[in-house]
Amino acid sequence: MIREEILQYLRPITEEEQAALDGKSEVDRSLYIKDAENLVANKQGKMDVINSEKLLENGRIITIRPHTRFVHFPEHRHDYIEVIYMCSGSTTHIINGTKIDLQEGELLFLGQSATQEILPAGENDIAVNLIVLPQFFDTALQMMGEEESPLHRFIIDVLTGENATGYLYFQVSDILPVQNLMENLLYTLIHDSPNRRNINQTTMGLLFLQLLNYTDRLFYEDDSEEEAVVQVLQYIENHYNDGSLSECAELLHYDFYWLSREIKKQTGKNYTDLLQEKRMAQAAFLLKTTKMNVADIALTVGYENVSYFHRLFGKTYNISPKKYRDAAGSA
Repeated sequence: MIREEILQYLRPITEEEQAALDGKSEVDRSLYIKDAENLVANKQGKMDVINSEKLLENGRIITIRPHTRFVHFPEHRHDYIEVIYMCSGSTTHIINGTKIDLQEGELLFLGQSATQEILPAGENDIAVNLIVLPQFFDTALQMMGEEESPLHRFIIDVLTGENATGYLYFQVSDILPVQNLMENLLYTLIHDSPNRRNINQTTMGLLFLQLLNYTDRLFYEDDSEEEAVVQVLQYIENHYNDGSLSECAELLHYDFYWLSREIKKQTGKNYTDLLQEKRMAQAAFLLKTTKMNVADIALTVGYENVSYFHRLFGKTYNISPKKYRDAAGSA
């Protein structure tokens, strides 16, 4: 459970929430919508777009905001990325038409153009919204490297704005490192710690690195083609040392050639490229964190030919495995 000090910051009833308790049934749109033109948008049949300038102080690229309870938020979008973390209780969201019951300790990432509706929450349903501009994720993206994953693709999409309708829902309430990192992030945001931007961006990067290990806890838009590729990525995550595309296609009940084409179409890479990326990333991790010899690491990640492993590793990192380990040890 999250630290009580943070809950005490989030728990008090705000003026907006008190108005709802006093009988005001609708959201005060002037708190979220930028200008008069948008304030009449829904009268013209258009969807509200919540504006970052109403929620972020000048110069900030991330802020924290307690989720407003007791009131129904009609369908809307944002012009920023929203990260919702459930601190206590639960909230119900309808994202792109899909109902998500966000439970304590779970995370929900929304792209700028994802549609969201939120049902009223009770007093003990305490969630926090992180209002985030795309450039905040620059550091996290660098820390994640080039390995293909649903999270990596989501961040690329929101940074480029090319496919910002997506969402990621992580059921990670029992994953202690994720919970600790979220607590650290919230603590720094609440207390405006010195050097907070660098701390927050690095913490988000560490959070992403942890979430990369839990793609089996990830749920998102059920697009058949994209879903197939995510299933392939999950397969690689679990079978990188001995998996094959033919086995993957058989397990997932996809046609081998269709799946091969979809992988290339969705990622710009083929199955072998993705498999190699994962193997090299895992090898680098083992070099940094264990004392295993290089031959054993090569075998562990799926290469019986150590010379071939050396060539691939050098091509990937422009350095030999031994020098990579030495450099990591002296960092």
